[in-house]
Amino acid sequence: MLRAAGCVFAEDEAQLLISAARAPGDLAAMVDRRIVGLPLEHVIGWAEFCGRRVWVDPGVFVPRRRTELLVQQAAGMVGPGSVVLDLCCGSGALGAVLVAAQDGAELHAADIDPAAVRCARRNVAAVGGQVYEGDLFEPLPAALRGHVDVLVANVPYVPTEEVGLLPPEARLHEALVALDGGADGLDVLRRLAAAAPQWLAPGGHVLVETSERQAPHAAAAFARNGLAPRVASSDELNATVIIGTSA
Repeated sequence: MLRAAGCVFAEDEAQLLISAARAPGDLAAMVDRRIVGLPLEHVIGWAEFCGRRVWVDPGVFVPRRRTELLVQQAAGMVGPGSVVLDLCCGSGALGAVLVAAQDGAELHAADIDPAAVRCARRNVAAVGGQVYEGDLFEPLPAALRGHVDVLVANVPYVPTEEVGLLPPEARLHEALVALDGGADGLDVLRRLAAAAPQWLAPGGHVLVETSERQAPHAAAAFARNGLAPRVASSDELNATVIIGTSA
């Protein structure tokens, strides 16, 4: 049934659905949901990200494999006692994976979407972190200002006119606020770059995913706000990350 519906990895998906179903009736319902186009991760309730199982609720942005580059770049910057901030956190996957790999790190996360916040709290609670609801830095406790060692953010970076070109699984079943980055896709990134220096500790880092095409403009936005930028990319993951370091 999955193959007939056009699922490219039908056999693999079938195994995941079978393992997630608690009863035959559950399996039939899950197959039906997948066939009508719901993302597999929303159907089974979780996604695999950086080798960990991350809870993903319906409507919440599904962490992509390309974003593993951001985690790989950030991992070497997180040590015991580091303060990690995950903005536009979605399911909370980035922060949860980073802190789980480093004992003693402190995690804070935030998202503007209430559904994402509810989901992130499930993932972040497992590593002792806190999740706040609001726009970028707005809901964060003032005590964090000037003390963030590593800031990660998978900001929305799809240009508005290109959202309609996304696969149906994304544009129909994930929150628009997690996808639409404005006219050139960099609206949220520019806002984050402008405010980040106030929240970073001396020598702190901010890492943001973007596209290869947008990278020069994103790096320039970092530089304008006093963050020394560099670009990391991976052909294998088809991923680009901008890394900014505070003075």
